[in-house]
Amino acid sequence: MLDVIGSIKNLQETTERHFLHIKNQHDFIRIWAIQFEIAYTDFRVIQMALQLANEGALLSEFTQAYQAVYQFEYAFAEGGLPVFNQQFGKQMSEYEHVKNHLRDVLERIRQQQPPVTAENDLI
Repeated sequence: MLDVIGSIKNLQETTERHFLHIKNQHDFIRIWAIQFEIAYTDFRVIQMALQLANEGALLSEFTQAYQAVYQFEYAFAEGGLPVFNQQFGKQMSEYEHVKNHLRDVLERIRQQQPPVTAENDLI
């Protein structure tokens, strides 16, 4: 499998940071949107690595796990706290559950990665 350790690490950290940002009801800030877009790119890179490794079942599970988190994050990116709270304000436990599931799937993908070295620990 392609070495995507940096993408895995970034997607895990961004997902956790975004969840906490929303949970703590912090207002939308520009860097949040930038991180959201970079995380999507990391998602696509990991998808490509799974496709090239013929990991169809893991690819499907990863895609579904990411899409479950994406719906929550997209609402916040689209309209900040007002839109998020209107759509998902009473579903924070579900958001936390899907965020944790994505973390677990990413950890399984990470186990298929080469050891972390100074050369591949880029983020």
